[in-house]
Amino acid sequence: MASSTDSFSKQASTGGFARFLNGVERLGNLLPHPVTLFAILSIFIVLLSGLLGYFDIAVADPRPEGAKGREADGMIEVISLMNAEGLARIVTGLVTNFTGFAPLGTVLVALLGVSVAEHSGLLSTVLRSLVVGAPRQMVTFIIVFAGIISNTASELGYVVLIPLAAMIFHSLGRHPLAGLAAAFAGVSAGYSANLLLGTIDPLLAGITTPAAQMIDPDYIVGPEANHWFMMASTFIVAGMGYFVTEYIVEPRLGKYNPDDAPEKLEKPAIEKPTALEYQGMRNAGLAFLGLCFLLALTVVPEWGILRNPDTGEIKGSPFLKGIVAFIFITFAIPGYVYGKTVGTMKSDRDVIDAMGKSMSSLGIYIVLVFFAAQFVAFFKWTNLGTVLAVQGAAGIQAVGLDGPEIFILFILMCGLVNLSLGSASAQWAVTAPIFVPMLMLIGYAPEVIQAAYRIGDSVTNVISPMMSYFGLILAMAVKYKKDTGMGTMIAMMLPYSMIFIVGWTLLFYLWVFVLGLPVGVGAPTYYPAA
Repeated sequence: MASSTDSFSKQASTGGFARFLNGVERLGNLLPHPVTLFAILSIFIVLLSGLLGYFDIAVADPRPEGAKGREADGMIEVISLMNAEGLARIVTGLVTNFTGFAPLGTVLVALLGVSVAEHSGLLSTVLRSLVVGAPRQMVTFIIVFAGIISNTASELGYVVLIPLAAMIFHSLGRHPLAGLAAAFAGVSAGYSANLLLGTIDPLLAGITTPAAQMIDPDYIVGPEANHWFMMASTFIVAGMGYFVTEYIVEPRLGKYNPDDAPEKLEKPAIEKPTALEYQGMRNAGLAFLGLCFLLALTVVPEWGILRNPDTGEIKGSPFLKGIVAFIFITFAIPGYVYGKTVGTMKSDRDVIDAMGKSMSSLGIYIVLVFFAAQFVAFFKWTNLGTVLAVQGAAGIQAVGLDGPEIFILFILMCGLVNLSLGSASAQWAVTAPIFVPMLMLIGYAPEVIQAAYRIGDSVTNVISPMMSYFGLILAMAVKYKKDTGMGTMIAMMLPYSMIFIVGWTLLFYLWVFVLGLPVGVGAPTYYPAA
């Protein structure tokens, strides 16, 4: 009877989730591939600009008199691309739109450095040493924490940490799915948080900048724009992941029954890094500290050569403007030192091969960037983004939602959109040209808007069937519990999404609006900055 009751309870608890998931999956399947979506949106922008341009749609220019780019008559008109001039601009700008798309170069350069650290084995060894060497009572926290910082190396957390976490929980006599869930939560729901700048930072900043320039043509958002907030978020999100795993997910899963596995599983023996690997990490760590010391000499002293030459400050300095180059260096050199120590990188050819492997995996991303770049350029050329922003800002102010509470709705909207459009860059490329100028017009800085977006974009990853690794995680779970389905997985991961979105949004509100702290290096909270 107890077993029957448990089964009924489990079906009841997952039935609603399964129906919800099926609805999301159907909606997601109706959407074309992100590449096709951007191609369609680009064509739609051209057609819409022709229609609105025919009717001479215009709005009052919100920029002050004398501002760069302000129209002489104080009005911003929709510019049609459905004419000879528009067609000429499209065909002559097709290549430069692509090559000049800021996220493309910055992501490629940053990834070249990360690829050396990844393919040498450094990042994988660091993750294993963190998790395997953790005290028993700290295992859950360390697994979530390791998942968050693994985002620096793209898919490493999915393919290395998540299965390792399940094995560690199994070896400790705990439910392996609880370990899998904890790691999945850190890697995916805590996606944007991190202690170090990674490839996501320049990618998002490169999309935010042109969106902000619809209002302020000189505005630049750097990769460091959200660094302080994301560093603090790393520990808060890890703490929330620990709480959900220990007090909600694992108690609900109960004691693990080995008979639930499709085939007999032996408790694994988790191997710690070897002495040679520890030596490699030590040498890489020394190289990293040496690089940090040299970089500090260029910005900490007042005479630092990478300070702003005009003001002597760090804000607007070559150091911050060139942060992508430093991401490249601080991953590539320690990665090579590790590889040289353990024997995974014996010559320059091994370094080149590592970089080549990472570049070869970016084929789809480069195709996506081509079409996304056209969409962003068309949006800017036609003034549609500015017109929508002005009208949207007026509507927000009319209903009295121009206070900090607007960010709660914005984060929820981003989380909802993320259920069907899982790519962070694709989603931000669509939403940034509308919401960044709109929220700037009611007084908030692009850096703060981007930080809020990153929360919504992260927290629903673990319950989205459109997330590219969802199927892989499900396959890992089936190894330990043969009847695990999508509904079961969603029911297991939903508490993380719920707690993360509430806790992370609360942290954002306290950080930005109560404590008045900047979200990043020199990042203002309000626009225009006081």
